[in-house]
Amino acid sequence: MQTYLAVTPEELREAGKYGRAFAHVAYRIGPGSAMLRQNLLLQTRGGLLSVSDREAPLIEDPQALCAAVLRECGRRGYGGVLLDFEERPRRDRLAFVERLGQALSAGRRALYLPESYARATPVGIPLLCTAISGGNFSQRLQEAAAAQGGASRLALDVQRLRMDFRLPARSGEGEPLTEKAFLRLTEQERPAVFFSRDLCARYFTYSREGETHFVLFDDADTLAQKLRAGNAMGFTAAFLMWPEVKDIAGKLFPQSGR
Repeated sequence: MQTYLAVTPEELREAGKYGRAFAHVAYRIGPGSAMLRQNLLLQTRGGLLSVSDREAPLIEDPQALCAAVLRECGRRGYGGVLLDFEERPRRDRLAFVERLGQALSAGRRALYLPESYARATPVGIPLLCTAISGGNFSQRLQEAAAAQGGASRLALDVQRLRMDFRLPARSGEGEPLTEKAFLRLTEQERPAVFFSRDLCARYFTYSREGETHFVLFDDADTLAQKLRAGNAMGFTAAFLMWPEVKDIAGKLFPQSGR
């Protein structure tokens, strides 16, 4: 299983100390179906092109956008594309993804995409989020692999979990905690921390204003366990956002970080 760190151009030098493959978070969809690019280091080559649709306009010419992506892949030697799409699937996005999947497949390049876009192309590799707050982590991976026709047709979106739930959490929705808020909370509460084998995550509880809170979170050990589980099952790749793991990179990638 290939592990990718998703990095911006500004983060690449620091993240490069850990010897990972990279998804270059430097591209977004702009007006006129153009692909806009941040300034990259001249020597940037290999890895994946990561393109965002955040606040992107309608893709009026999917063929032109697809051609721009392919040119950049050829220029930089990218082995594929990571679609960082946050918008719900729309007709213009789906048309672009379909064309891009065909073109990348013809050039033997990979296309990693959100689960919600999997129906747009048979050659895309859907991303399965590892940050779950209910059920069983291993079972979630097994069921997804079975539904997709094998783990080799899936990749892991390894999101670092930091979530505060007010009990009883009937909706299953919690409040995301920033790194700063999480550290402040643990310093204030100094809680006893436990490990959930089912969720493959750590947790603690605390009380405030008459309410019981349940905090679920990942650290280097739990993320490493999730990566090992995906690798053992045969998932093709795993993605981690550098800002989410830079404080634990030395523990998460000990051999590379020496």
